[in-house]
Amino acid sequence: MTLHLNTQADLEEAIHALLRQDPRLKPVFGIAGMPALRRREPGYAGLAAIVCGQQLSTASAAAIWARLTAAFDPFHHEALRKARADRLGRLGLSAAKIKTLKSLAREIAAERLNLDVLANEDADAAHNTLTALHGIGPWTADVYLLFCLGHGDAWPAGDLAVQEAVKIGLGLKTRPTAKQMAPLAEPWRPMRGAAAHLWWSYYRAIKKREGVIGVKGGRQ
Repeated sequence: MTLHLNTQADLEEAIHALLRQDPRLKPVFGIAGMPALRRREPGYAGLAAIVCGQQLSTASAAAIWARLTAAFDPFHHEALRKARADRLGRLGLSAAKIKTLKSLAREIAAERLNLDVLANEDADAAHNTLTALHGIGPWTADVYLLFCLGHGDAWPAGDLAVQEAVKIGLGLKTRPTAKQMAPLAEPWRPMRGAAAHLWWSYYRAIKKREGVIGVKGGRQ
């Protein structure tokens, strides 16, 4: 059964279970404290917001998203599917992002993609479903699963802040790669999503800066 992090209480319960499951996390928790649950809008709008924020500063991403949602209110995949590319470009979207948003809209319209059912799928299967879509990279997929769907076992193996936090927290000599992060997270199944929240909080505590982007997308 898939764990869902829909409330702060859900996250706190999962964190305490993780501490019992892996004692190595107790000193990490001692420094990080209880992380706060981060949730964003699910569905097409949620994924589109992450896509729009890829490789952009927070301010630039927020400005583009504000223009986009003002131009398409309500924000619906069918409206984006039919929108002219030049109109989307004038709102600040790159050609690559326009292609991604339109491709997603077509997949949803054709009922080949249902973003909401991914919340109940195995995390690795849901990740693979998303990364098979045009323009959706591993980081984008994991951020959607974690923050938009509250998937309790999604694991952002490619996130640099989580990698750095794991390196320091587990006393590793070098920062693990995305490939190396997978086996490192095995002890935290089926709560890897909760572990990610803990590692982001740990990163913030030791580096004195935010390691996860809760408003915009980020790197792919």
